[in-house]
Amino acid sequence: MRKVGLLPQILIAFVLAIFAGIIFGPSIDVVQPLGDLFLRLIKFIIVPLVASSLIVGVASTGNLKTLGRIGGKTIIYYLTTTLIAVSIGIMAALLFSPGTGVDISTTSVVPEANDTGGFINVLLNIIPTNPIASLSSGNILQIIFFSIFLGLGITIVGEKAEPVYKFFDGLAEVMYKITWIIMKLIPIGIFGLLAPIIGEYGLSVLLPLIKLVSVVAFACILHALVTYSIGVKMLGKINPVQFFRGIAPATLVAFSTQSSSGTLPVTIKCTEDNLGVSKKISSFVLPLGATINMDGTSLYLSIAALFTAQAYGVELTVGQIMMIVLIATLGSIGAAGVPGAGLIMLVLVLTAVNLPLEAIALIAGVDRFMDMFRTAVNITGDASGAVIINQSETKFNKNSLESS
Repeated sequence: MRKVGLLPQILIAFVLAIFAGIIFGPSIDVVQPLGDLFLRLIKFIIVPLVASSLIVGVASTGNLKTLGRIGGKTIIYYLTTTLIAVSIGIMAALLFSPGTGVDISTTSVVPEANDTGGFINVLLNIIPTNPIASLSSGNILQIIFFSIFLGLGITIVGEKAEPVYKFFDGLAEVMYKITWIIMKLIPIGIFGLLAPIIGEYGLSVLLPLIKLVSVVAFACILHALVTYSIGVKMLGKINPVQFFRGIAPATLVAFSTQSSSGTLPVTIKCTEDNLGVSKKISSFVLPLGATINMDGTSLYLSIAALFTAQAYGVELTVGQIMMIVLIATLGSIGAAGVPGAGLIMLVLVLTAVNLPLEAIALIAGVDRFMDMFRTAVNITGDASGAVIINQSETKFNKNSLESS
């Protein structure tokens, strides 16, 4: 008997979760522990996987010049696609006007924005004062900072640091194997996560705001199909169909978990096994992307801001729209890769252009559904960056050998 592959298993679990949620309603939450188990297993491997793979990825570049080249190209690509995503979101919101005619009366609680202490303070908080505490608390930005500098130190020290490199290289391999084991449980995890959401909300909460959800979904799909297809075809030298098929398991996990960071182990696995990305590139580009590359979140922020203006009858100036573009592009860099983070980021965007924060209570009812689409786009964008940087480095190394 032919063994069913992981992707068909995920798709079957996805469909079953939807039907189970519709049929059993809120009572389907009895399967929630299955989803919680899967999330705990994913969280269990995130810190050691990110730290070890990033340290090895930085150290294996060989020299600071190579690291600077790879890092520079990665950041430029991620910022470019994020800006494109925001632009698509603005155009979709202006074209379809999802906020026109929406009932703005609501009694929901409005989430409060976190006090970041200003841009300078945000940058300073990236630097850990206690790396052990950062690892313990799972502060991904600080872990990335620490891992990059540890990898740099290994590169600078050279031969004497070889035992340190071998330790983290071995740890990374162990974490890859553990990831492979946990991936076997993805279908069960997806069912346990998705079915209770469908059972709790059903279609009743979607109907009044179906246009907003549809516009976000349409814009996310459009951005993925157009921007990433062109990117991987022109720059990554890979067939877009092959790319989307290869990253599909990670995309579906992201759709179900609404967590870019939580999906990271699966993203790494898919890009290496299905898309041919080297560990040297994936271990550096993907953890960085899971933290700073939030195309779907940026796109969502721009649509949600214009939705708010339309719902409350506020005419935005060109300057205000440009402000939305700027904050949605740069603000997403600091957005946590966890469920619901985009809703908190929206507070900052609305505040910056003086739009009513009460709209967030309206959006919160359907935010979970939009979070699915934007997170799926986030990790797909990370993978496209890994494919493109991998191809770029392969070409660079080939040209270097030919010229030498």
